[in-house]
Amino acid sequence: MTKEFVDVLVIGAGPSGCVSASYLHKNNIKIKVVEKTKFPRLVVGESLIPRVMDHFAEAELFECLDAMNFEKKLGARFIRGEEICVFDFSQKFGEGWDWTWQVPRADFDNTMAQEIVRKGIDLEFESEVLEVSFEGKNSKTIVKDKDGNLKEIHAKFIIDSSGYGRVLPRLLDLDTPSKLDPHSSIFTHVKDINRPEGEEGTQISFDILETEVWLWVIPFSNGNTSLGVVGPTDFINSLSENKDNVEALRNAIQQSDYYIKRFKGTEFLFEPVKLENYSRAVKRMYGDGFALTGNSSEFLDPVFSSGVAFATESGMLAAKLYIKESQGIEVDWENEFTAYMKKGIAVFTTYVKEWYTGNLQTLFFHQPENPDVKEKICSVLAGYVWNEENPFVKKHDHVIKNMAYLLNMQKEQSPE
Repeated sequence: MTKEFVDVLVIGAGPSGCVSASYLHKNNIKIKVVEKTKFPRLVVGESLIPRVMDHFAEAELFECLDAMNFEKKLGARFIRGEEICVFDFSQKFGEGWDWTWQVPRADFDNTMAQEIVRKGIDLEFESEVLEVSFEGKNSKTIVKDKDGNLKEIHAKFIIDSSGYGRVLPRLLDLDTPSKLDPHSSIFTHVKDINRPEGEEGTQISFDILETEVWLWVIPFSNGNTSLGVVGPTDFINSLSENKDNVEALRNAIQQSDYYIKRFKGTEFLFEPVKLENYSRAVKRMYGDGFALTGNSSEFLDPVFSSGVAFATESGMLAAKLYIKESQGIEVDWENEFTAYMKKGIAVFTTYVKEWYTGNLQTLFFHQPENPDVKEKICSVLAGYVWNEENPFVKKHDHVIKNMAYLLNMQKEQSPE
């Protein structure tokens, strides 16, 4: 069996893995990336939020992505019957990027992966991690390549960015139940032949069919659009008695007064994919010689598109902390990594929970709009969930609930 020796082994070549790898390479760390699948490959998570742009810029991946001319995402629109709420990222509280992208992830991820290869990073596709063992912080990983050959990769540190593959959580028994209620989704892409001109045709939208059920519409610059339905798992399963994903998604579209004309009968470009009970959590996010990043650790819910942002945030942070440690500087992984990431995750978790209780929707659709409240919520939706100057970050655990309660009380007391 052949042996390889590196400083850092990165498992997974999605956004988290590529950000980690590119940043480590920039800092002269010897790395290897192993990816189980062959790129390009289909994956969900096509709507980004502005916070990710900081990471792409710092990892020197922005230029290659910008050259792809992906659809620019300037904000997001939420629809509930006749009511419409639009968030504009340029009108948010605090500093930060005012835009991001809506992307077919197959093209997006492949662009980053090819760029890190171009940089000279050793990236091996179709290589599966079979075993990992640790001796102190040093690790030995057994990998099987596409031809069935086995090799040992010896590393001083592992960054697990394997996403839904969840390599180390599986091998080291780190999985734990999510604190979020079980939700599922079904999605596909369509050739958007009825796409309207202008902003209406390119704006990402979330159409609320019921309090806990919503349809996503994510237009891409290539003329295709991603369509998906999200809801409690029992509801998603009820959309088709035969568990037919095509029938289920068509039935969901049928329930959308806003989009039924645009998408009724539109041909699906691939068999709709179902993601069941997708929220994930782990017992711990790091250990001696490893860190979990992105969906390998926590995945919340797609409603506010936080997945890639947490992936790149944790990927970049893990890379920086490894570099610090490799320079002989003591790293407090519990506070500098876990506590930091958990703080941002807690904010988004509150927003996801309050979305599904309906409290956040009360704030979104209240008229007249409160511009001050809206810009502070907008900052959270843009991913700036560590900015505690924003009271909607600092007091996230009760501010939404309290404001929704007051608005509902006012509504009940107002004359008809």
